[in-house]
Amino acid sequence: MELGTVISTLEGPSTTDFSFVVSNNKVRKGHFVQSETEEGLLIGAVTDITRANRYFERAESIAEYERGGESLSKNFPTTDWEYIVANVRVLGVYSEGHLLRSTFPAAPGAKVSIADDKLLKGILGFDENGMLLGQLENHKIDVKVSLNRLLQKHFAILAMSGAGKSYLTSVLIEELLERKPEQGRVAVVVVDVHGEYTGFKSSPEYSSKTTVFEGRKIRIGLGKVSPQILGEFLPQLSSAQKRDIDSVLLALRQEKKSKNELFDLDDLVEKVGSSSMKETTKAPLLATLSSLKALRIFSKGDNPSVYELAQPGRLSVIDLSNIDNMRKKQLLVAYFARKLFTARKKGRIPPFILLIEESHNFAKEKASKQDMLSKSIVEKIAREGRKFGASIGLISQRPVQLSTTALSQANTHIIMRVTNPYDIKHIGEGCEALDESMLKSISTLRVGEALLIGEAVNFPVFVKIRSRKSKKSTKGEEIDVLARKFEELRQKKKADVEAFI
Repeated sequence: MELGTVISTLEGPSTTDFSFVVSNNKVRKGHFVQSETEEGLLIGAVTDITRANRYFERAESIAEYERGGESLSKNFPTTDWEYIVANVRVLGVYSEGHLLRSTFPAAPGAKVSIADDKLLKGILGFDENGMLLGQLENHKIDVKVSLNRLLQKHFAILAMSGAGKSYLTSVLIEELLERKPEQGRVAVVVVDVHGEYTGFKSSPEYSSKTTVFEGRKIRIGLGKVSPQILGEFLPQLSSAQKRDIDSVLLALRQEKKSKNELFDLDDLVEKVGSSSMKETTKAPLLATLSSLKALRIFSKGDNPSVYELAQPGRLSVIDLSNIDNMRKKQLLVAYFARKLFTARKKGRIPPFILLIEESHNFAKEKASKQDMLSKSIVEKIAREGRKFGASIGLISQRPVQLSTTALSQANTHIIMRVTNPYDIKHIGEGCEALDESMLKSISTLRVGEALLIGEAVNFPVFVKIRSRKSKKSTKGEEIDVLARKFEELRQKKKADVEAFI
């Protein structure tokens, strides 16, 4: 499809940009286009479109003319003087099966047409056997991204509340669960803060591959907690107090091991109470351990075990929606993330992807170690995970609050609608491939549209996310539906009571 003709402007054509006058009104911002040059086939993307008309250039003349009740458009051939100009960012020159850097500009007068679909798939880096996220905006091309390119170096999904983060994450999970053993299957573990992924358990296609672990039933086996981890759980302790608690923990472990018994926090408290350490040290230690005990998450064994959490081609949902205490949530995430990473380094579990909803609450940039217990392990997996097949997916509606260490290691960003100027600025500073035009587009994206940028694709692309197949959790329903269900349930209860009486 021919779209227009390259024109000469004050700025170009250059090796990086050119403009063309539009002859086909089907051209849209975001279209990929091509034009023949001396080097080969020049490929570019439409970054903006402007519309002009010589008749309407002088505002004071138009205002004066139309004060008399006359219409300029009715009395003059204004449409004959209208023209549309599209600005294009050059991606490169396609020659002999490769996209090369452009070293010579397009020629004024050259024809511009829509980019060939087959050519575009290869240029953008789509994988025919990859994960289907949706369709390329303005083109009938499926956006299929390589599993390795997306997960190997981690990714982040950034968007404001209600823009479709959880919907997109559900689509990604579906693609991972549908992979066959010969394609390579990873374990999927989701830290679900709002219970938005529990719907997978009630979806016929995925129920057999999904296990939901309720937050109230999740337990940390104290026997599996090393002195180092216990020290991280209690950052408020002094160095002397940590040495004392370490020696007591090791002594208790040896004692129970000789009897082939397990132990819990009550046993540790008892051991500290009967120890010979100074009273000035013992009292604060007992008070600190008491605060841990009040969380009710420690027992004699892990529930679930790391082997239950990480299984090839299966989804494990850590449902924290019924836990309000943030410290409790962070302890659980810190412990099980560390267990997963350690087990993967030793080859005891399959490669996994750890998806963390509201990740800014578990790896906040400006927070003390005492207030952000899970931050260090999230950053560690982000830094070192790719060497061992441990991938992390950060999902956040406040990227400006998210750890820059963790976010900088996410080499692919999937950005949906964001309107907060501080977040937009933060995203722009973190993504070098984002130009000013794309940055402005982030705030105008509709629900279900995303900008995919980074390692997973060769060039930034706008994607219309495909429809999900899994059931939406009732916890994610719209407010009018929840309100209606509440009243229906109340009416039913009232009717039942009246019938009983």
